[in-house]
Amino acid sequence: MDTTTYGLETLTSRFSDPQRLVPELGDVSTALFKIIGNGAVPRSTITLIHLRAGQLVGNTYLTVMHTANARRAGVPEDKLAAVASWKDAPYFTVAERVALEVVEAVLTPAGHGERVPDDLYARAAEHYDDKALATLAMAIGQVNFFIPLALIGKPLPGVSMAEQWRTATTG
Repeated sequence: MDTTTYGLETLTSRFSDPQRLVPELGDVSTALFKIIGNGAVPRSTITLIHLRAGQLVGNTYLTVMHTANARRAGVPEDKLAAVASWKDAPYFTVAERVALEVVEAVLTPAGHGERVPDDLYARAAEHYDDKALATLAMAIGQVNFFIPLALIGKPLPGVSMAEQWRTATTG
């Protein structure tokens, strides 16, 4: 059995810090964080949908980062461990379940019909008012905004913000 692992010290990202490359990114990031931090949707729910998004796109960086964010938001370990299998896990509230269902609907191509059908929207509206629904949509949009940077740029998972954009030339 091959037990070789790649240590983080040898990994590099594909490009350097995108905020240094495109300084305007800071303004966009700040605005997005302000929007989702408006209190309309609990921070723990935001972190759960961000974590699920990272899982859905198959990106370790996003999954590790959003798991850490969820821990900081007070999400219990059993709930974190069950995000990928939330549909049959007993740990989630009905409101969290519908939020997870919405992020999956947005990020998963529909076989037919709308990605977010009227019945899903209606169930979400039972738990979230208009401001919260708009915030939920923006929280999904926020993670979607950063998905290309994670997939293309390949920041390093589980390291400090200062180290995640370490290229071969910046090593």
